[in-house]
Amino acid sequence: MPGLLKGMIPLLVFAGLGVFFAIGLTRDPTILPSELIDRPLPDFEIETLSGNIVTTDDLLGEVALVNVFGSWCVACLTEHPLFMELAARPDVRMIGVNWRDTREKAERWLRRHGDPYDLILFDPDSHLAIDLGVTGAPETFVIDAAGRIRYKHTGVVTQQVWEDRLEPLMHDLRAETPSRARPSPL
Repeated sequence: MPGLLKGMIPLLVFAGLGVFFAIGLTRDPTILPSELIDRPLPDFEIETLSGNIVTTDDLLGEVALVNVFGSWCVACLTEHPLFMELAARPDVRMIGVNWRDTREKAERWLRRHGDPYDLILFDPDSHLAIDLGVTGAPETFVIDAAGRIRYKHTGVVTQQVWEDRLEPLMHDLRAETPSRARPSPL
């Protein structure tokens, strides 16, 4: 009998690993749990790409997409045409977080590919990115008018991601919020 038990141990271990991997394969890799969901944006005081100082309070008052990007980020180029389309819509406010970049490279990249952002926060040393729990670019957050993070998308925002997740959420959040004129970029 003890020999039979010894022979079953590898089979049980293999079955356990199979269940573990099967569960993992059913999960969407772009949905990463974040401790920040439904919590306020971290407090910050940071320069914009143009050199002005902004704080967390400057992002309040309107539902917005906050997109972490960099001129070095190849995947960011994939989602950029969609962001350029969204920039033409008056109901979509987009905040860029230029991460791990230089001003010169970021400005050159934006001149070449277009600037869809209403405001660009400059984060060359990753201070804001660390506070947001960023693991890589691109990452996109949806914040409500009160400045709470309501959703985090890791990876490229595709048309399908926009239509299935981000746009409906932003619509619902705007419905909860009194309308406000779009602020001018700093």
